[in-house]
Amino acid sequence: MAITLVNPSGLPEIDAYRQVSIASGSKLVFIAGQVAWDADGITVGEGDLAAQVEQCYLNIGTALAEVGGSFDDVAKLTVYVVDWTPDKLRLFLEGVARAAAKLGVTPVPPGTLLGVAALDVPDHLVEVEATAIID
Repeated sequence: MAITLVNPSGLPEIDAYRQVSIASGSKLVFIAGQVAWDADGITVGEGDLAAQVEQCYLNIGTALAEVGGSFDDVAKLTVYVVDWTPDKLRLFLEGVARAAAKLGVTPVPPGTLLGVAALDVPDHLVEVEATAIID
């Protein structure tokens, strides 16, 4: 495994993710922002933030598997959520938890969540991109 996830002392310990990832692999992988499309390009979970977050994370898992990796190789995630407000955190974390359970991911790698006005199509509520390091 090329990634070690750490919660440094002196920073808050967040249950949902780790604050730092240490990369030691040799293949740097950038995964384009994934939206809640299935393999046929049909939006999954229209109007359902948790379902769309779950699908985005599953799509990241699919992309990683194609290049010989897994979520264990993810150094950082960047998440874009349409019209983000703190009251959406519960639904966001629900989607992450469902995807993490299906992917066998514990803990989730560090990430940045950004609120945006819109994404590529009106039905998409979230987009997730990943950077991974694979041995």
